[in-house]
Amino acid sequence: MGQRRPKPVEPRSGYITAEGYARLSEEFEQLYRVERPKVVKGVAEAAAEGDRSENAEYIYGKKKLREIDRRLRHLGQRLNAVTVVQPDEDRDDGKVYFGAYVRLESEQGEQLVVRIVGPDEFDGKRGFISMDSPVAKAILRREEGDEVRIERPRGVTTFEIVEVSYRPFPDSPA
Repeated sequence: MGQRRPKPVEPRSGYITAEGYARLSEEFEQLYRVERPKVVKGVAEAAAEGDRSENAEYIYGKKKLREIDRRLRHLGQRLNAVTVVQPDEDRDDGKVYFGAYVRLESEQGEQLVVRIVGPDEFDGKRGFISMDSPVAKAILRREEGDEVRIERPRGVTTFEIVEVSYRPFPDSPA
């Protein structure tokens, strides 16, 4: 048998918004203080029942515990590695930086609202895109009125940066 090699790690930006950091911290605390102790107790109870090799509850509990520990290690490493960036909500120079909400409009009139966040907090449903994404790279450091060409799966689209804000737009997805 060959040795298992670790998956190559893609470089990730080390920035995160304060909201994203709080969410990761909450997940870490929930896993560490609530979920893990509950699973440890279940494993101990299942182990006390005798033969562990055929004890489904014991086997499942140990598997669940490994998953929780893996996630805790990952969260702990990310929380220690990231830098919290607090965008200046009063900024009004119309330039796109980390944490900005940006309204884009295509040549066909399609509107797109995105927020530039760290890779740990992207969420397509909310319009949160990673600063490492092609869209974010195309619009970072640009300003209102600029046209940008963005490569998308259906081809290259030209967008105009219509509006930049460091507070959510009223019509932004929550």
